Amino acid sequence: MTDQAVDTGGVRLSGTAAAERQFLGRTRELKELLADIERAGLDTIAGRKAPRARVLLIAGRAGSGRTALAEELVRQVADRYDGRVLRVRLSESDGTPVPVERAARELLAALDLPTPAGADQDDLSAALRTALADRKALLLLDDAVDAEQVDALLPDTPDCLAVAVSTGPLTGISDVRPCTIGGLDTKSALDLLTRSTGSVRITVDPCAAEGLVEECQGHPAALTLVGGWLAARPKAAVADVAKQLRAEGDDSTPLGRAFQLVHTSLPASAARTLRLLALAPAGLIDPHTASALAGCSVGRARATLDDFVGLGLLRAVPSPLPQYEVPGCLHPHLRALAEEQDRPAELQLARARMLERTVRLLQSCRAITETDSPEAREKLQGMPRSLRFPSPRAAEDWLRIRRPALLAAARLAVADGELDTLARRLMSQLVRTMVAHFGTQAAAPDLYGVHGLVLDVAERRELPREKAAALLNLGDLDAQTGRTAQALVRYREALDAGRSANDPYATGRAMESVGGAHLELGDYDRAADWFGRALAQRLARDERADAARLYGRIAAAQTFAGRYGEAQRGWRAAVAGYRKDGDVASQARALSELARVQEYAGRPEESLHTCHEALEWARRAEDVRLQAALQLRLADTLEHLGDPASAGLHRTAAERLLGEDPGDPDQADDTEHRANAYEIRSTSTKD
Repeated sequence: MTDQAVDTGGVRLSGTAAAERQFLGRTRELKELLADIERAGLDTIAGRKAPRARVLLIAGRAGSGRTALAEELVRQVADRYDGRVLRVRLSESDGTPVPVERAARELLAALDLPTPAGADQDDLSAALRTALADRKALLLLDDAVDAEQVDALLPDTPDCLAVAVSTGPLTGISDVRPCTIGGLDTKSALDLLTRSTGSVRITVDPCAAEGLVEECQGHPAALTLVGGWLAARPKAAVADVAKQLRAEGDDSTPLGRAFQLVHTSLPASAARTLRLLALAPAGLIDPHTASALAGCSVGRARATLDDFVGLGLLRAVPSPLPQYEVPGCLHPHLRALAEEQDRPAELQLARARMLERTVRLLQSCRAITETDSPEAREKLQGMPRSLRFPSPRAAEDWLRIRRPALLAAARLAVADGELDTLARRLMSQLVRTMVAHFGTQAAAPDLYGVHGLVLDVAERRELPREKAAALLNLGDLDAQTGRTAQALVRYREALDAGRSANDPYATGRAMESVGGAHLELGDYDRAADWFGRALAQRLARDERADAARLYGRIAAAQTFAGRYGEAQRGWRAAVAGYRKDGDVASQARALSELARVQEYAGRPEESLHTCHEALEWARRAEDVRLQAALQLRLADTLEHLGDPASAGLHRTAAERLLGEDPGDPDQADDTEHRANAYEIRSTSTKD
């Protein structure tokens, strides 16, 4: 595996240099930044307490070492903030601003705090400020595009410090401490070259070396590329490189000339692979991505990527798996070269190969979790060895590490607009794989974004069936996070789309979901009406299990509305439906709910009889917890009827079923809580 890399004066070095963690130059800038932290702010001078975190700005051109300087500053002062450093990048590799909502999610996740699916920018920013209100934290906001991004993430406490990295000023944020950097000083620049080339070629011709530094204007990224070029050519003289750089007249910037030098010196196949890396989602590459883009083997792709790291064209990302990153300063040059030297059809074909490879990797990643499925095992064995994972744990690790790139691939595929079929397959596999490995709840924030992309494609391609599915999924996630009104709008739109597609499943599901939303909003009449519409459809299609369930949902709505007679009829219909379908467990639960309604209606004797019947069916279903819940229900009913002795027997039986000591009074309340928590209540805890 490639050595991990760290920042040094504008580049990231690997191997021994990384281990030494030597930071080159920037002594004056670093001293000024450290002094700015100690200097009183404008509010303090005016006798007011600072309302927000102080912001230090490090400004400079891409590749100038601004992030390296920020990282060194953070390293030196992290102890003042209890070592709590939060990092987030505010622009994509191609310079596109990262939405504040996504950045806030990353910061909240770093704090191990929940990030509700579908929450908007304001809610997440407020949650972040609340989380940091009583903490001392250091925020590194890298590649900020504008002041609005930074302002939305600033904590409302002077105990925190924000270090922002940007190309220019952040106009609009008060009391910003700017530090603008240019090229490295000559000594530091020579040291940077020496690390790549060794000391001999620098000391043999110091004037030529200084001339090379001057030609590069001390630009760290340019010096890194030149140093990598020299390292790959031990016999090349430093003076020759400076001469070639001066001959590169197509690009006036030092970085552009250095990049042209390295690119033109590459073999044709490697140069093409390098240009195609501009298509990599989020600028993150692994050997499979490079292999698919270039149309070569995975092993050859990895060797090429490692060569690019040595040349300074890529950074090795610290990761358990081989992963690389295109430096942001090189991405515009890669993209420009790709558009200039490769035909649009070739670029589109490479993008399609990459997406197809990603789909197959996701299929493999999901299939390895389906250990009980012969079809999944057969499909897995039919895949090439390079696409198979050795274990479910290895597949989950890959999914977790590649998650940012996978989500970025989905966004780029949808934005492309010409690969919608591949985009739909990719998003389908991504959703299924994330659910298989992480679970629906844990993956919900990411799934919300993916379902939104599915909706975009469905609307663009006029696919009503897929539109209905996306709206239903989004509505479910909205409902789970308490945005019931918004969920109701989604469900109504899904109903219209399902009808347009003549899709009975989507239509029935949407009608039931509309009813569930009304039930949650306390509109019990409308809830019962919508459940009734869904029931009529299920009955017409002879879907007995779903019809029985809907009878129960109608009964629940009637219960909440206080119409106990109608509720009892609904639960009896549900019991009859489950009995015909042979669903013993559901029949027991429906009887339990019927007993509850009978008790509410003031008919304890009927409730007692129904409870005994439900208990018998729960025993047949071997549902121990439901049995315990029913025993407690019987105990409560018998107490109301004035039979405490029998009530005690049933309570003891419940404790025994749950494995508790019936003689321990401290466990009695907990036993009742556990049993009642298990007992299914239709949609609400209202009694």
